[in-house]
Amino acid sequence: MNKLAIVTTHPIQYFAPLFQRIAANDNVSLKVFYSRLSDETQFDPDFGRDVVWDIPLTQGYDHDSFQCSNKNGILNMIHSILEFDASALMVFGWNFPGHLKVIRHFSGKIPIWFRGDSTLLDNFPWWKRTARRLWLTYVYKHVDIAFFVGHANKRYFLWSGLREEQLGHAPHAIDNDFFMREQDTRVSRARKLREQLNIAPEAKVILYVGKLEPKKQPLELATAFMKMQKEQPLLDAHLVFVGSGILESALTELSESESRIHLLGFVNQSEMPETYRIGNFVCLPSKGPGETWGLAINEGIASGLLPIVTDRVGCGEDLVTDKDAIMPAESPEKWPAMLARNLSKTISREDIASAQDRLGKYEDFITAINCAFNGKLP
Repeated sequence: MNKLAIVTTHPIQYFAPLFQRIAANDNVSLKVFYSRLSDETQFDPDFGRDVVWDIPLTQGYDHDSFQCSNKNGILNMIHSILEFDASALMVFGWNFPGHLKVIRHFSGKIPIWFRGDSTLLDNFPWWKRTARRLWLTYVYKHVDIAFFVGHANKRYFLWSGLREEQLGHAPHAIDNDFFMREQDTRVSRARKLREQLNIAPEAKVILYVGKLEPKKQPLELATAFMKMQKEQPLLDAHLVFVGSGILESALTELSESESRIHLLGFVNQSEMPETYRIGNFVCLPSKGPGETWGLAINEGIASGLLPIVTDRVGCGEDLVTDKDAIMPAESPEKWPAMLARNLSKTISREDIASAQDRLGKYEDFITAINCAFNGKLP
């Protein structure tokens, strides 16, 4: 049996179901090596609070945790990986404490597989791009295979020195079934949530889901929405923010006189499927840096919403086909008209089904792993 060691930072709600499925695969024996201890990750400075997810994140697969912020923790992780006797080592991201050292230690000894989602979408000055490329070429010389999540990520890997034959497609995915099932029950709950927010059944709703932080531009989205309302007073629309963060007070102050903007605060994972169904569109208006994908867009689409993103969001090229739904990140003054055009459109079941067909699946990742073990990348 092939033995796969995965190095990543800490349990994440998007990856736990993936690890559970890999562990259930008869062809692979999996162990996950976390480079941070649980008490290092519970407080999220961007959310501004302790985050304890209400779904199991460490059940159904073998794992261990190490404090790789110090030398002994890195050495302990390396020793544990050696004891596991992995057939291949997959590392999620290199720019975390201990990850590059682990890559360099095992390079040339066992196959090194890499999982990351970086892109070239952020604007950097030429000197920074040059220095970045030189450094990344060095980093990826230690990698045998990289699994790209989408088109923008693939271009990044090629730019960084990896060859086409070293790249395998393993799209970013969430637990689609978790968000798609129990449709009637969740729609019914969403209707009640709408009633509580005084949102009429026929009104169109844009849902923002994520941390309220500057790079995601929630203030700019709220400002654009309010301007759109003034320019299109007959358009029955609402904007709902789900999440918390450093801009929460500023957003509250900005929108306190606007009855069509609603702030729900932090909502835990088990309640998200019904919360998404409040909306018709899921919007990620980020300008970066570092909005490498945007898995909230996957969740929204799986829940039956259509996506709206900016041109700095990594998933745009793969999950968004409507040109009106990709807004210029650096030109929020253009957003009111673009939001109005989206909200004015009739949404059909075919539109939703088409968007859902573009979603990646955990099974795609497992297929990519099996192909890599067999020496043929998807």
